Amino acid sequence: MRKYQVLDERKNVKIFALDDDATMTLTLQSFFQSSGYDVDIETDPMKAIDRLRDYHYDILLLDFLMTPICGDKVVEAIREFNADIFIILLTGHKSMAPPIKTIRELNIQGYFEKSDNFGQLELLVESCVKSINHISMIREYQESLEDANNRLIKANDIMQNHFNEMVTTMRSIVDARDIYTRGHSDRVSFLSEKLSIAMGRSQKENERVKAAGLFHDIGKMKIPDSILLKDGAIDTYERLIMQEHPKNAVNILSNVSMFSEMIPGVLHHHEKYNGSGYPDGLVGEQICQDARIICVADAFDAMTSFRRYRINLSVEQAKEELVKGKGSHFDPNITDIFIRLIDNFDEIKNDPNWIDPYIDIMRSSGQTLLAYE
Repeated sequence: MRKYQVLDERKNVKIFALDDDATMTLTLQSFFQSSGYDVDIETDPMKAIDRLRDYHYDILLLDFLMTPICGDKVVEAIREFNADIFIILLTGHKSMAPPIKTIRELNIQGYFEKSDNFGQLELLVESCVKSINHISMIREYQESLEDANNRLIKANDIMQNHFNEMVTTMRSIVDARDIYTRGHSDRVSFLSEKLSIAMGRSQKENERVKAAGLFHDIGKMKIPDSILLKDGAIDTYERLIMQEHPKNAVNILSNVSMFSEMIPGVLHHHEKYNGSGYPDGLVGEQICQDARIICVADAFDAMTSFRRYRINLSVEQAKEELVKGKGSHFDPNITDIFIRLIDNFDEIKNDPNWIDPYIDIMRSSGQTLLAYE
């Protein structure tokens, strides 16, 4: 396995710009090199594919309309041998971009409508750099953990310490990106475990859903800051990108074997009981029980916590919304058990493991929106 180094400086980020317009590639190269990036360019799509196969690049700036093949065909070829490179599609006009379905299937991180002002493109690139740094950190921890596992296979107590450190590190990376959601994963994990215990499940199941609750939003590491930290409501395209975070989480967690059992709960925590959720549109008990538990806990904490785009609901208001969502959004039986659990919410708040939401952040947000939607 190639040793991944944390990318602390722009000069360590390699950008590849592909456009059949030589003037555009030279302009992109000049602009981003002046900002401290290492930039290579190419005007021939076929030669570009070979270079991307032979050399490592972190970010690809890719024109859509080219000859002899367009950008979507270039991405299809690249994804056969490189699933990690971040791709930003460049278009002459938004209407010329490929369909959203194609963008999602090819794992394209975003697109930029060409203009003389590269400011927005630079923000997209900076967002990609942050994600690259975070993913590199995780891979370093993964490799360290695997090395420790090989050396200390019989020392379960030491391995547990490494596991806990990785959990803490990965969770803190996600929380650090947005002060409004800091502590959210801890609370979802806490509530999921409490709910699992109240349902009479086994200790192994309780521990598994607790861990899955911690990691349920880890996939948001690959969501651009321009979407994740947006002050207003996100548009349809941005919502589709945001809805990729469960699949992103699977890509991250599947690299460590000890996380494999929690993956179904993380992947499907946004499925709805009536089949209208994502990413797979599962219905009822097709959704694993861990995911149905996390779905309720996640919705409750989201509704009762402040966000930059809305104020919070009270516990009683959140309970009313959970009841409204029984049978459509939430598993009815699990919802009933959870509502009985939070009838003693003061007891939950007094638990030493409970982390209070940030309640003094930007109370002047706009209309109340149901975050679980």
